[in-house]
Amino acid sequence: MSTLIDVKEAAQLLNLTPQQVRNLCRNGKLQGKKIGDIWLIEKDNILKYYDKSTCGVAENQTNYYTNKEIKAIKKPIALSFFSGAMGMDIGLELEGFEILLCSEIDNACRKTILKNKPNIALIGDIRNYSSAEILKNAGLKKGDEIDLIVGGPPCQAFSTAGKRKCFEDKRGNVFITFVETIIQLKPKYAVIENVRGILSAPLKHRPHSQRGINYPPLAIEEESGGALQFILSLLRSNGYGVTFNLYNAANFGTPQKRERVVLICSRDGDQLPYLEPTNSPNGEYNLPAWKTFKDAVAGLNENEQHYIKFPEKRLKYYRLLKPGQYWKNLPKELQKEALGASYYAGGGKTGFLRRLSWDEPSPTLVTNPAMPATDLAHPISNRPLSIEEYKRLQEFPDDWQIEGSLIEQYRQVGNAVPISLGRAIGRLLKKYMAGETIKQYNKFPYSRYRNTDDKSWDEMIEVRHKKRLLKLTS
Repeated sequence: MSTLIDVKEAAQLLNLTPQQVRNLCRNGKLQGKKIGDIWLIEKDNILKYYDKSTCGVAENQTNYYTNKEIKAIKKPIALSFFSGAMGMDIGLELEGFEILLCSEIDNACRKTILKNKPNIALIGDIRNYSSAEILKNAGLKKGDEIDLIVGGPPCQAFSTAGKRKCFEDKRGNVFITFVETIIQLKPKYAVIENVRGILSAPLKHRPHSQRGINYPPLAIEEESGGALQFILSLLRSNGYGVTFNLYNAANFGTPQKRERVVLICSRDGDQLPYLEPTNSPNGEYNLPAWKTFKDAVAGLNENEQHYIKFPEKRLKYYRLLKPGQYWKNLPKELQKEALGASYYAGGGKTGFLRRLSWDEPSPTLVTNPAMPATDLAHPISNRPLSIEEYKRLQEFPDDWQIEGSLIEQYRQVGNAVPISLGRAIGRLLKKYMAGETIKQYNKFPYSRYRNTDDKSWDEMIEVRHKKRLLKLTS
């Protein structure tokens, strides 16, 4: 007779979160019994689920590297966390890094990792592993040198589109775990990638409805930028030098205008230069111009695309739009009808009924190209972008297989780091490690925003602190 176990034990065996296990039980994918509010699962059913799923615990797949193999590796070695569909990792590998280990909790992403890298060491939630266990899974032992740790912790806690709970949010807390892991494992370099919102996220968020003349002034921890200040203080107090900037991936060869903050940390306390651009908007600085959507999708067969569909009521308007146009290009009498209540909302609403242009990079890819406010429609076909086009715009190889349902595939590719941005990071580190010259361009427009590099950001924070002190002492 098979042993009954609870959700927590099942989650540990499958390397999933308890909530993921509950969802599997509810959906019938994992056979369990619900008694009151508690799910109980037969241990035999865990084994059956594991056998039919390509997702599982790395330890059970005999994919450790041996110490002998580690010594044989001549490339710089890296550990990857929050690996997703491995966009960053592909870029690093193309620049000569050896990825020894990935860490990911999302089931579809885990399947993608193992489909393409069946022999890689794959662990689950970083919070469930000690530093010693991480080393063991990577085939390393205490004292082995790690060249690079890289990761993009969940961004929802910092996104300006969310509630900005920061470290009050469990997704924000895993950011702290990641930084603590870096400090404990002491790699030569660490790279942290995140959304622009981390530059302004407070350490503690106060709702806007509780601000103003009828409320107390913001405390220090409620002021803009507190979350990043806390992260920087942790790294710097442990000897790491940190430089960062907000980078538009289009400046590094990606056919997509996608902006991400990249922190580059050096164990020796060095302040590394900024990433070397390979492209510029219109060929400035004697660099090639940005790559376009047309460049990206060249050679794809329209009859071999896989995509979700727009509702018929939206297609009515798309049939009237040309490449590069959006709702404002509709006849005046149709604009209110097309947008409905959203017509009266603020902002430019540039994502509504948006067709991409052939001759520009794509806008930032989202996790679903058919959401009303963030449409990503093909320049001439009456459909959203296909998953094949998504992969091209994020620069995944055509033969890189993305597992899961179509919606899960969009989400994985939409969340990925563009390969060219990963390559730019790898290239900078390899050059710096080799003592090679890294070219810097005066006043290069890395992004469309101001005060997004470490120097100007630190100055902005310092000015604000001085103003606060002056106000308190006056």
